[in-house]
Amino acid sequence: MTFTFTDLLKCLNISVCKFVYLIKEIDVNMDTISTKVDSAVSRLKKKYDVLLALYQKFERTCELIYIDQPNDQTCAELNSPLILKLCWIMFLLAKGKILQMEDDLVISFQLLLCTLDYFIKLLPPAILKEPYKSLSAGCSNSSIRTGRRSQNRNTRMSKPDTDIIKVIEELCKTHDCNLDEVKNVYFTSFIPFLNSMGITAFSGLPEVENLSRIYEEMYLKNKDIDARLFLEKDGILQYEHTECLQLERTPTKNSGEDLLIVLPQTPVRTAMNTIQQLVMILNSASDKPSDNLISYFNNCTVNPTHDIVERVENLGRIFKEKFAEAVGQRCAEIGSQRYRLGVRLYYRVMESILKSEEKRLSIHNFSKLLNNNTFHASLLACALEVVVATYGTSTNASQGDAMNMETNLSFPWIINILDLKAFDLYKVIESFIKAEPSLTREMIKHLECCEHQIMESLAWQSDSPLFELIKQSKERDGQPDEPEPPSYITQPVQHNHTAADLYLSPTKSPKRKAFSTSVCSAPDSQPPVINQSQKLYKSTSLSLFYKKVYWLAYKRLSNLCSRLLSEHPELKHLIWTLFHHTLQNEYELMKDRHLDQIMMCSMYGICKVKNIDLRFKTIVTAYKELTNANQETFKCVLIREGQYDSIIVFYNLVFMQRLKTNILQYASSRPPTLSPIPHIPKSPYKLSNSPLRVSAGNNIYISPLKSSYKFSEGLLSPTKMTPRTRILVSIGESFGTSEKLQKINQMVCNSDRPLKHGAEGSTAPKPLKRLRFDIEGQDEADGREHVSGEKFQQKLAEMTSTRTRIQNQNDGADASTAEQK
Repeated sequence: MTFTFTDLLKCLNISVCKFVYLIKEIDVNMDTISTKVDSAVSRLKKKYDVLLALYQKFERTCELIYIDQPNDQTCAELNSPLILKLCWIMFLLAKGKILQMEDDLVISFQLLLCTLDYFIKLLPPAILKEPYKSLSAGCSNSSIRTGRRSQNRNTRMSKPDTDIIKVIEELCKTHDCNLDEVKNVYFTSFIPFLNSMGITAFSGLPEVENLSRIYEEMYLKNKDIDARLFLEKDGILQYEHTECLQLERTPTKNSGEDLLIVLPQTPVRTAMNTIQQLVMILNSASDKPSDNLISYFNNCTVNPTHDIVERVENLGRIFKEKFAEAVGQRCAEIGSQRYRLGVRLYYRVMESILKSEEKRLSIHNFSKLLNNNTFHASLLACALEVVVATYGTSTNASQGDAMNMETNLSFPWIINILDLKAFDLYKVIESFIKAEPSLTREMIKHLECCEHQIMESLAWQSDSPLFELIKQSKERDGQPDEPEPPSYITQPVQHNHTAADLYLSPTKSPKRKAFSTSVCSAPDSQPPVINQSQKLYKSTSLSLFYKKVYWLAYKRLSNLCSRLLSEHPELKHLIWTLFHHTLQNEYELMKDRHLDQIMMCSMYGICKVKNIDLRFKTIVTAYKELTNANQETFKCVLIREGQYDSIIVFYNLVFMQRLKTNILQYASSRPPTLSPIPHIPKSPYKLSNSPLRVSAGNNIYISPLKSSYKFSEGLLSPTKMTPRTRILVSIGESFGTSEKLQKINQMVCNSDRPLKHGAEGSTAPKPLKRLRFDIEGQDEADGREHVSGEKFQQKLAEMTSTRTRIQNQNDGADASTAEQK
């Protein structure tokens, strides 16, 4: 007997949201959900999230297009429910036939606009609202469907073609969609879909029964969600639980004043705005090297122009082919369009990097860097990841979270199709972010997440160049397998390295002057002679990588310890010492494994020898609550070649066997020397949206309004906000008297600069610390320990004194002003 997911929900009489919630609860309490089931449920949930967002957008859009009760007698049979049913089922068919990856929100919405365009042109004008009524009247029926020659059109459009897209233009304008992209979807995907369905303009409106029958066949084949039930407001598809898709609503004040309507920040609108922002940034860029880049290329000893252009063309063909395989064969041209955006960003960032290097080194010849194939492939991959992620992300701006759909195109898809090693991509990510100031906060965070994925597992794959670098480092030191000395991790991460430092490392010479020559020199036909001192020079890329890995490892360990070992704080340093020892001396254990696997085993091992009752199941349960957790991390661990099992099996058969002697030392009266705590670095990126502390003496933070509105008239700026949206503020109470706002203004004015100065004698400004809530016992802003007892009373007295002094100064100034008058 076979049944669909919808049949199951109806039988159980629960909604999709409730079902997913219960599955999560079962997994937390019983840990019986396999990774295969978990993946299937996640996929269904993502599809539901996208369908729900699209249907809600569909309903709101139809209200702007169709008249509920037309007066024209010829339209009596065309009631609003029938039109909505026709449009929605037609869209579901187009989405199902065209897209293999049905959780692609952007292309799905573009197909929805194409479907609405089709029915607007086909329906009588009397049933339409303006401006669609006038636009529909101007379009002849023959303009609805074009011949196959339209699929291979050039950019110059004839007069009939211009008539075809009038309605599409209006829809794109209303919804902030990129017209070129929607036209591409219309001519290369939607028109061929109509042809394949045998739908013509001359046959009139399709029969709803026929469309429903065809969709029924597709639904029974997929056995998942019957999206027609959205039309019936069926309970199984209704939003019910807080775990479900959250749609942001801009906050409003409870007052009697006239409220200005602010568009809700829905997933669809957010996606469209984010894409528009990227497109606007790249509109002025070219998908060919600029004159400045050509100048850099010409200054090279070996001109890289031909290789660069040829590489871009070759990788473009690969990207288009793989994109079509992942999304749908009819979406190949959409892939080409996105690749061109990525190429524009690639050239733009490359030019910015070269300008920065030129300023830093006062040179013009970058032959060695620009003839480095890995550098170019990595830089292009990073640019493409930004584009792919922008189109695949629907951000809930109100919570800073993302409905970041993990689709077939999710990272590391881009490095897999370009045959690029993750460790090589890691080298360019930080330089890329610094070189492109227009990246959004969300995209910077996404690239940082990609960097974390590389550090936790991808760089540790068996074919990674990382292991060869570690081997070279070991040979250089002539010591046991230690890629870095223990004291190295206490040194702060320096962010003054560049892409050239990392891609040309470790063959550069020790002296800065010689490094400049290294960047400029060209690869000759004869391999350069490298003396012994150059061979033994330290790898910058390896050093930085290990420092970042230690920081990430310690941060995650601290998080897990705070959940499990709050009553045994002394164990954290012991666990870190074992964790660090494993990464430093037994790094082979990381091969084809995950950083978090070593972390959990280290915690279990130390608790075991210290007679602390902490079971692996308890560790895994707490681990699931971490933001970076994945079921495969603890359910599918490499035991030996080709064999995988749970993390407890890995601990018993591999980890414990390898580290038994070391672990038992922690039970003795003379345990191993504790490893130093890694230096927690400041973020090297300028995140303008980070909450900033107004004043060191007051616990008030400010951050820019995160909600993005329309980008049709340019990027969001304060001058384009309404008077009401500019004063949105929440301080736990009503606005109250004007004196309260004046006090806030006073504090803001006293700390108006985004930078603060260091200690006396230091002229270098320091960025304000970011707001943090994840470290217990430390101040949220600056990492200092909380004051308590007498120190707290002293601190309170100082704050009170400061406020009194400011108030007296203000009163004195007011009195002086009054006397002058």
